[in-house]
Amino acid sequence: MPHIDNDVKLDFKDVLLRPKRSTLKSRSEVDLTRSFSFRNSKQTYSGVPIIAANMDTVGTFEMAKVLCKFSLFTAVHKHYSLVQWQEFAGQNPDCLEHLAASSGTGSSDFEQLEQILEAIPQAGNVVTGEM
Repeated sequence: MPHIDNDVKLDFKDVLLRPKRSTLKSRSEVDLTRSFSFRNSKQTYSGVPIIAANMDTVGTFEMAKVLCKFSLFTAVHKHYSLVQWQEFAGQNPDCLEHLAASSGTGSSDFEQLEQILEAIPQAGNVVTGEM
């Protein structure tokens, strides 16, 4: 039997977002940097909470090089080899704190992730999921 929900539904045309007054004179004065403490790992992260997805055309080392200049995070796709990771880490050590290594759900994906994290411990962030 289908469930019919009779509650009132609101749409964008029904809601008015009213901006707060600000003392800032320009948008360039806005600071988007936030600090996070992760409950289980006890690690902290400070940066802008925007993440480039771990898709093979988005989560690239080239993207990470650009985004880390602005403290933005990149979830690097799982198709890079260990050698490519080592080359990137050697040439761009300042980007490693703004990266996450990706893994699929297969055992070979997990083995590759272990190798990357052993070789480059500074890249201690991990994301998982199949694309």
